Amino acid sequence: MEPKLNYQNNYQFKEARFQLVDRLRQRGIKDERILSAMNKIPRELFVDPAFVSQAYEDIALPIDCNQTISQPYTVAFMTQALNLKEGSKVLEIGTGSGYQATLLYLMGMRVYTIERIYELYLKANRIFQQLGVNVLTRWGDGSLGWKEYAPYDGIIVTA
Repeated sequence: MEPKLNYQNNYQFKEARFQLVDRLRQRGIKDERILSAMNKIPRELFVDPAFVSQAYEDIALPIDCNQTISQPYTVAFMTQALNLKEGSKVLEIGTGSGYQATLLYLMGMRVYTIERIYELYLKANRIFQQLGVNVLTRWGDGSLGWKEYAPYDGIIVTA
């Protein structure tokens, strides 16, 4: 069964999401799983509320704790470089806003994500719960890995 998000599409952002995905395609992102997933993720929920109007620009934006959500092209490029199949087991170092983990989840990956900043860990978990994103999260030092679930098919460092 394909993973889905518990989210009522906001039409204000639906077109902006579509345009962002189209720009990513033009810049060389070829994996349709990535593009399809990014077209479903409400990025506006992952950015600082003061920057919601810029959520679908291809730029990094502030979240909390002096951290940022990565530029969408960077997220797509790094995900494409993983070159993983559906069902692959992925460790993410640096949960941040939770956007990358949500993308991997929607692509059908089994996601394990570690965040060192407690406030971000809590906030990402609230978003995961709100959207129905089923990933395993941990608060701690990502440089130590997560041995209990190793080995992984891929590791992505977004810290």
